[in-house]
Amino acid sequence: MGVAADERQALSSLLRELGPDAPTLCEGWTTRDLAAHLVVREHRPDAAPGILIPALAGHTQKVQDRYAAKPWGSLVEQVKKGPAKFWPTAIGPLDELINTAEFLVHHEDVRRAQPGWEPRPADGTRDAAAWRSAKQAAKLNLRKAPVGVTLRTTTGQEAVVKAGPEPVAVIGAPIDLLLFVFGRDAVHLEFEGDAAAVTKLQAVSRGL
Repeated sequence: MGVAADERQALSSLLRELGPDAPTLCEGWTTRDLAAHLVVREHRPDAAPGILIPALAGHTQKVQDRYAAKPWGSLVEQVKKGPAKFWPTAIGPLDELINTAEFLVHHEDVRRAQPGWEPRPADGTRDAAAWRSAKQAAKLNLRKAPVGVTLRTTTGQEAVVKAGPEPVAVIGAPIDLLLFVFGRDAVHLEFEGDAAAVTKLQAVSRGL
């Protein structure tokens, strides 16, 4: 299995353990809402576009609410089984390409919303995937940043992901960098740069 598949299984196990009403880092979403979101994006081509396109979001929300109303065990099982057979990510390599960041981030959305969370131990394969995903996503997700941004891992890997004035370096473990790029603040990071520039970066909307 790849990282996306591993994270899917780990997230499914955690969802089953926590139940449908646990908090997540996704504002306004419980674990039930997050599970329904994951199923919609892999089973409903009519509703999935509304995840990214505001004009279609109303339909997506209605479909998601219907999935969320399903029995919890059934909903989690759909997350665990993965996409419908006709979905492109049913093919392993495409699953890795498209879903690695999705499941890494959403697994941590659930983990880090619980009291007393701790970072997972380093894992070479997972960390490499998180670093690749962070670099790729940052160029789009940090496009609104008014300052230059460099991502740097604690092992010294570095990538300039946004050119601009008042450069800021964001330093941490790959998974924390990935979460930061996707707008999460439950992260262990350090920032190097002018204090005002760091504040500007932290305040910017990070995401699609």
